[in-house]
Amino acid sequence: MKIGILSRNPRLYSTRRLVEAGKERGHEMQVIDTLRCYMNMATARPSIHYKGAELAGFDAVIPRIGASITFYGAAVVRQFEMMGVFSVNESVAITRARDKLRSLQLLARKGMGLPVTGFAHSPDDIPDLIDMVGGAPLVIKLLEGTQGIGVVLAETKQAAKSVIEAFMGLNVNIMVQEFIREAGGADIRCLVVGEKVVAAMKRQGAPGEFRSNLHRGGSAEVIKITSAERRSAIGAARAMGLNVAGVDILRSNHGPLVLEVNSSPGLGGIEQATGQDVAGMIIEFIEREAKPNRTKTRGQG
Repeated sequence: MKIGILSRNPRLYSTRRLVEAGKERGHEMQVIDTLRCYMNMATARPSIHYKGAELAGFDAVIPRIGASITFYGAAVVRQFEMMGVFSVNESVAITRARDKLRSLQLLARKGMGLPVTGFAHSPDDIPDLIDMVGGAPLVIKLLEGTQGIGVVLAETKQAAKSVIEAFMGLNVNIMVQEFIREAGGADIRCLVVGEKVVAAMKRQGAPGEFRSNLHRGGSAEVIKITSAERRSAIGAARAMGLNVAGVDILRSNHGPLVLEVNSSPGLGGIEQATGQDVAGMIIEFIEREAKPNRTKTRGQG
């Protein structure tokens, strides 16, 4: 098969591993810089050009779309879908997962366990917003934040009010969530491929740090998840429409709570913590599922 990887940096661990895994199984692999793709939206024959030549003959693409280029990246994936190329994660699913507020609303509709979350626009509503999520301490998140950036823990109601007012003054979108103290600064990253959790790790925040992101100095170790956590991870990926997803879960006194669903999960931390060949499992998924014109949405939405 000819498989394209939409990635801006061929040296990234995840990109390199996918190339290695594909070549080991006899496939032709090509890394494609998403922002160098340009598109012809002709009705009869949609096409994508790349560095002066037409991209053709691909059986599948693996989108590794960074958050900062979601709009353009989703357009490129959608163009591949219009051309009948199988995409591991479809454009509609990627944009669903990238919109944190929309993704939480979709998860809530499916009955998934979530931290109590509030969203408001007017500064006049801040006191009730804080009470709505159970008061302080609480977590304040930028909707556009990634890798723990733009996430603040407010220990008191006054601190929460001040931080929310500051964010609103900058005209950025935020949401507030209850703080799950019993999680102890740890979360669980489940890697879902197809309808299966293929690897799971516990991420623990650095001392004094409530964020567990590895980019923030957190540590990772293999963990055995419960059946409820497994169902939550698979259900969350399914709700987004993602075939490959990193689902972040908190352990709370009232069961697993889904924090976030990532459409381009990093493979480095979880492969190294668990010893699982996640990249190889993604290639195997493509081998099973990739058929011409199999995209469910066909570029719609």
